[in-house]
Amino acid sequence: MTAPTWGLVVETTVGTGERKHVEATVVAHVTGPREAALAELEQRARNHTPAHPLSPRRRRLLRQHDGFLLVVDGAWQSYVTRFTVAELLEDSAAPTASPLAPGSPRAPRPPSASGERDEDGIPIRPSWLGRHDLR
Repeated sequence: MTAPTWGLVVETTVGTGERKHVEATVVAHVTGPREAALAELEQRARNHTPAHPLSPRRRRLLRQHDGFLLVVDGAWQSYVTRFTVAELLEDSAAPTASPLAPGSPRAPRPPSASGERDEDGIPIRPSWLGRHDLR
């Protein structure tokens, strides 16, 4: 069985006044035990400096069962940042192919207009050079 992958999610208050709202971002992935993901998340929560409030008066970091809650009080209102660990079950944008190992053959490059290439496979004369429709 493979080790689970955990997403580190940060939900933070952005904007001010009537435009104040919460935005969520997956900031990192951790593969391994949940405790390792929580340790990484705690480090991020402790080092996080939110954009708001501009003049913080009080900062409180609280532990929850699935992460941390950072409450920063400003002169007029409080701002909250929630740090959560969640198991990754599906990712539509996950890479499908593994990176090439050292020494693996490279995919062939398409031929250039002149066909001549240097030792790295880069065309000597680019295919767009001399095209009259690019003036």
